[in-house]
Amino acid sequence: MELHFILNGKPADALIKADTILLDLLREKGCYSVKRGCDTSGCGLCTVLINGVPSLSCSVLAARVEGKQVTTLEGMEREAAVFGEFLTAEGAEQCGYCTPGLIMNILAMEKELNHPSEEEVKEYLAGNLCRCSGYMGQMRAIMKYLNRAEGGDDSEACQ
Repeated sequence: MELHFILNGKPADALIKADTILLDLLREKGCYSVKRGCDTSGCGLCTVLINGVPSLSCSVLAARVEGKQVTTLEGMEREAAVFGEFLTAEGAEQCGYCTPGLIMNILAMEKELNHPSEEEVKEYLAGNLCRCSGYMGQMRAIMKYLNRAEGGDDSEACQ
């Protein structure tokens, strides 16, 4: 079956089988930020944006993105780099395996929620698992990142 979609802002085509999973197609297309973790929609490692909405690519058939926009971390490098500075400043990057999926959800959350509380952030990110950290450094980084405009000086939070 022939598939046409927009991948990170550029037209993309693929010949796929009816049972091709989006995660596999994206990795074939060179989007290595999309990670395989649990294959049960429980870890968030494979998060991508489909028409701007966070989606778990391990549980989406590739055929479902026909005519849609798919964004991976490779398509959001500039935005991701800003948040990455906050993660690094808090010592929260650890091994980094879960980071792409986490960042995709944080960037989507930032657009969707207005000034979320820590509890709202935790609820939004409930499906993102990290096996290395205790989440405290990540949460500090997330809250500083989300509140950076209110604080005035971004550089202080990133040093």
